[in-house]
Amino acid sequence: MVDSRNSARAERYVLVLYYSRTGSIAQLAREIAHGCEKAGVPARLRTVPPVSPVSEATASAVPDNGAPYCSAADFAGCSALALGSPTRFGNMAAPLKYFIDQTSEQWMAGAMIGKPAAVFTSTSSLHGGQESTLLSMMLPLLHHGMLITGIPYSEKGLLQTTGGGTPYGASHMAGTDNMTRPDVHETALARALGERLARLALTLGTTSGE
Repeated sequence: MVDSRNSARAERYVLVLYYSRTGSIAQLAREIAHGCEKAGVPARLRTVPPVSPVSEATASAVPDNGAPYCSAADFAGCSALALGSPTRFGNMAAPLKYFIDQTSEQWMAGAMIGKPAAVFTSTSSLHGGQESTLLSMMLPLLHHGMLITGIPYSEKGLLQTTGGGTPYGASHMAGTDNMTRPDVHETALARALGERLARLALTLGTTSGE
C-alpha cells in the first residue's frame, strides 16, 4: 500500500480516503486497499483531520500515526476513489464532509469526471444507518461526475453475512464498544469492492492527471 508523503508523483492509484475514530474504518480501508492491489493497482491510503468547535484549534500538518492527511493533489490525481466514514446520525462524519466541501476547485475543473468511486462505512449497531450513510456519501461523488460502483450479488458474502456488507458498499458492525474487528464476510466483501474498483479503473483507463 502506498503511504508515501510525496503525493505529487504521477501514477495510477486508487485513493482510499477515510475518517476513522476507533479504527474500524481504518481496518476496512486496509482491506479495500488489499483488494485494489490484488487487481494490480496501488492503493494510496489517506485520512482527514478532525474538526473542532473551537475555531482556533488546529491539527498538526502530519498525523502522529496512521495514514497521511489527504491533499488536493491526492484527490484530483487518483484513478479511482474509495470514500469511507463512520455513521453519524445516518450520514458521513463532519471531518470527511468538511474535506469534500473543499473540493469545489476540482469540481469546476472536472478533475473527477468519469472516474470510478465506491463508499464504505461502519456502525456500532446492526441497523445504525449503514445504508443511508453509504447512499448519502454517493451524492457529492455524483456531483463530481464519478461513476459509482457497489458490490454485486455474485459476491456470496452478501447473502451470508450477519454483520456488515451491502450492495451499496462495504460496511462493518463494530459493536457498542467499537472493539469488534471485521469478520470473514465483511473482510471478503471489502476486498472484493477494492478489487472491483481497481479493475474498473484499469478498464476505463483513468490515470492521474485526467
